[in-house]
Parts: sequence; structure tokens; C-alpha cells
Amino acid sequence: MDASDTVHDAFDYECKYPPDEEYKEMGPSARVWKTCVDEFTKYDHEMVANWRDGLDTLLVFAALFSSVVSTFLVQASQKLRVDYSQVVASLMSELIGVQRALGRGTSVDNVPETSASSRPDRSDLWLNGLWFTSLVLSLTIISIAALAKQWINEYTAPHETRRAFVSSDLSV
Repeated sequence: MDASDTVHDAFDYECKYPPDEEYKEMGPSARVWKTCVDEFTKYDHEMVANWRDGLDTLLVFAALFSSVVSTFLVQASQKLRVDYSQVVASLMSELIGVQRALGRGTSVDNVPETSASSRPDRSDLWLNGLWFTSLVLSLTIISIAALAKQWINEYTAPHETRRAFVSSDLSV
């Protein structure tokens, strides 16, 4: 018996399960149902393994993406702050202009007003909004993926554990 025979024996359900009694081939404990359960279990394990691998990859990518986006967001949000040194310099320039006008005896109305804008540019607002939206979406995806992984863990829990949990809930 070589390795290929061992592989074939694992899938040979006629050897794996004893034959059914006559007229009980479709009963609840028939060989056909045991074979179906084996096939479905094998398919489920493969499917769940693929889901886990995909979710693990998604979680790693989303976590790295979130860290990079949060770094960009911190840097870009600095442009939203009021530059008080610029505001003070503008107001000082205007005060000097007023003092010169008073010293010359001219009207103060001729002194140009400074345009010390304390509002950030519209492009900076849009950029920060997009960075923030990207971060929120990334964190939402991480939350959904973590929830999916928890569901997979519950799905793959041993049937006895699930049965005990359900029966304890029903007895309350």
C-alpha cells in the first residue's frame, strides 16, 4: 500500500462507513448522510480558511492604510490652524500705517486695511475632509472585518459548544 492508496482510502466512503441495513439506506444515520456531512465539513473548512486568509490580509492592509492616512491627516490639519504670527504681523503693519498717518496729519481712512484672514483655504478644507473621510472608511472596514472574523470563529466552533450554549439560553 503506497501513499496514493492511503489518499484514496480517505475518500472511499464504502470502506470508511459500514453498509446500511436493508431498507434503512435513507434513515437518519445512513451512510449517505455521513458522507454528505463529511463532504460539507471539508468544503466548509476550505471556505472558512479562505475567508480567514482574506480577512487577515484586509485587516493588515487597512491598519497600515489607516496609520498612513492618520499621519497625513495630522500634517494636513496643521494648515487649518490660525497662524497668529501672521495675524499679529498684519495688525502691527496696519498700526504702523495709522501712526504714520497721524504723524503726517493725514486722514487715517487712507491707511489700507490688512487682509489678515484667519480662515483656511478652501482647498485645505477639502483636503482635510477627504483625509478624514478616508480614515473613517478605513476604520469602518476594520470594524466590519473584525466582526466577520468573530462570526467565523463562532461558525467554526465545535457543535457541542454551540449546542450547550443554545440549550443554556433556552433553559433560562
